[in-house]
Amino acid sequence: MAETVMVHKKETKTVMDLCFDIKGQTAIVTGASSGLGVTFAESLAEIGVNVVIAARRYERLVKIAEELSNKYNVRVVPVKTDVSREAQVINMVNTAIEKFGSLEILVNNAGIASLSPSVDMNIEEWKKVIDVNLTGVFLCARTAAREMIKRKYGKIVNIASIYGAVGDIFPTAPYYASKGAVINLTRALAIEWAPYKINVNAIAPGFFPSEMTETVFQDEKSLKYILSRTALGRTGEPIDLKAALIYLTSPASAYLTGQTIFVDGGWTAL
Repeated sequence: MAETVMVHKKETKTVMDLCFDIKGQTAIVTGASSGLGVTFAESLAEIGVNVVIAARRYERLVKIAEELSNKYNVRVVPVKTDVSREAQVINMVNTAIEKFGSLEILVNNAGIASLSPSVDMNIEEWKKVIDVNLTGVFLCARTAAREMIKRKYGKIVNIASIYGAVGDIFPTAPYYASKGAVINLTRALAIEWAPYKINVNAIAPGFFPSEMTETVFQDEKSLKYILSRTALGRTGEPIDLKAALIYLTSPASAYLTGQTIFVDGGWTAL
C-alpha cells in the first residue's frame, strides 16, 4: 500500500500583504455622516477594518453603518459626537475601546466652513469654525493618542485642505486659518508622539464632490474657475482619497510622519 505523503505549502506574505494588510484593526472616522467622511469610512471597511463612525447627525450614521456592515462584512458602530465637545470625544474613543478592545487608526475628518467677508464676520462665526476644524482635531488626536501610547502603535490622519497652504478668492478666512493650523499641528504631534511609534500625517484634498462643495460645484462660473486652477483638469474622485488614506493608515507609511499629502490634482503646484 502506497504511503500518503502530505505536503504543506508554507504560506509566504507578499510585499503587498506586509505593507497594506490592516484587516481586523479598529478605526475612528469623524465627520462620517456625509461626503469625504463616508469615503474614508468605506475605504477602511473595504479592506477589513472595523470602524467607529462619528458625527452629530446620528440618524445618518446609523444608516451608513448598516450599509457598510452589510456590504463589507465588518463591524461599524455609529457614535453621535460633536468633536468640539471634550466629553463627547472621550465617549467616542471609549466606545471604540469597549466595542473592539483597541484603537489603531484615527481619521480626523470633521470640518465646517463659513462663507462670509471677513469685515462682516462676527466672532461667534469665527469661533464655530475654529472650534470644529482645529480644537476638534486636537481633542480627537489627544484622546486617541492616550490609548495608542499604551500599545506603542497608532496611525492618526488629519484632514487638512489645499487651503491650509494657499489663499483664494472664496471669502472664508477661518477655514483657511484652521486648515493651515492643522498642517502645523500635524507636525507638532508627529514629533511629540514619535517615541511611541504613532505616525501623525495629514491629507490635504483639493476639490471633491461633498456636501460642503455642492453649492460651488453647481455654480458654473465657480466650477470653471476650479478646473482652470487644477493642473490635471478635473475634480477629485473617491478613489483618489482612498488610496492616500490606505497608505497613511497601513505599515507602508511606517517611516512617514509629520507630512501632508496634497491630493489636489496639482492645485498647489501652480
